[in-house]
Amino acid sequence: MRIVLQRVSRAEVRVEGDVVAGIGRGHLLLVGFGHDDGPAQLEWMADKVLGLRVFADDEGKMNRALEEVEGDVLVVSQFTLYGDSSKGRRPSFVGAAAPEEAEALYERFVAELRKRTTRRVETGVFGAMMDVELVNDGPVTLLIER
Repeated sequence: MRIVLQRVSRAEVRVEGDVVAGIGRGHLLLVGFGHDDGPAQLEWMADKVLGLRVFADDEGKMNRALEEVEGDVLVVSQFTLYGDSSKGRRPSFVGAAAPEEAEALYERFVAELRKRTTRRVETGVFGAMMDVELVNDGPVTLLIER
């Protein structure tokens, strides 16, 4: 499982021009799944992203987690995180989970996040062509893999 986490001051997802989800301050999570991912990875990753202390405290140090700053989460599926561009000019996606498997993992991951936080957890539309707009706060961007 791979996540690109971006600390944002706002983010939204559009499908065919319509806004389907949006948040203010919080985490935008671009999430991809591999063949071997299962409940252990989903649970570990949910704990990790919600517990990361990437928001500034009163001294400006990254020392506060999402709940402490009353931030929200926007989760967007992105199988291209498993793109392998090491050979040739066209990426290979053989490492990505099949769509039906990935969708089940995606839904379970969102459920794990919602189970662990009182904050809003919004989602894009799995498998749709989406426009993602964000203001990266910092910028702070982390790649997390399990």
